Amino acid sequence: MSDAHRDAPTIEEVEARVRETLARHGARARVAAVLYPLLVAGALAALWEAASRLFAIPTFLVPAPSQVAAVLVDKWALLVTHGWMSVKEIVLGYLLSIAVGVPLALAIFLWPAFARSVYPLLVSSQAMPKTAVAPLFVVWFGFGLLPKVLIAFLIAFFPIVINTAIGLGSIEPEKIHLARSMGLGPGATFFKIRLPNALPAVFGGLKIAITLAVVGAVVGEFVGADAGLGYLLTVANGSMDTPLLFAGLVGLTVIGVGFFLLVELAERLAIPWYTAPRDPGATGSM
Repeated sequence: MSDAHRDAPTIEEVEARVRETLARHGARARVAAVLYPLLVAGALAALWEAASRLFAIPTFLVPAPSQVAAVLVDKWALLVTHGWMSVKEIVLGYLLSIAVGVPLALAIFLWPAFARSVYPLLVSSQAMPKTAVAPLFVVWFGFGLLPKVLIAFLIAFFPIVINTAIGLGSIEPEKIHLARSMGLGPGATFFKIRLPNALPAVFGGLKIAITLAVVGAVVGEFVGADAGLGYLLTVANGSMDTPLLFAGLVGLTVIGVGFFLLVELAERLAIPWYTAPRDPGATGSM
């Protein structure tokens, strides 16, 4: 054997180097995914602060970031108290949308006659302005938790239904024929072939729905509530307390982004075979 052949790396060594390179690129991508948005947000906040001081913008119009930060520090207990109420409304409305939306999507997929009967009603429910329905819920159910949960559900369940139904029906017919040729029954075909294939679309709907649930809870609090960040925004707007209003918006943004990241984490744990190829670190150049 020549010296060149003796010095050539083995297949195991090449695979180890590839895994090491992919892990290094993945770590860099994860750091960049966090660092870049923070840098952009910091730059925008600095420009906002500079513009507020340079042009002497009145606080009641647009407060400076330093003023919003001061309110976040001084009134954190108030924001947490109202934020916790909004979180409960969002979570309950979101869970209700899953509990109703997924079985409804399954029924739409399994029974075409049911789909033809129900689908126009679903579209009509989304065309109806939710701000017009919210006062009715307050009249029917009062100012408590229930109307806000129902509004969050009404806004959030539609993308879950549509994405789940589309995901269940988007599989290639060849895969179903292959499963049947291998002796799989309808139940095994559904759970082993069709459902895993539909999960990416299902999680896409879940991620859209969680952001809409935040919107629904706030809409309900705008119409009638005695607690929640939406209620706090209404109070701050009525008293022209613009720094508190912006602080409430920051709180809602943090809640919405946090819930979205939780759903995305659940997606990565449930279907790593789908999320891994989309990781920039997994497809980057070596």
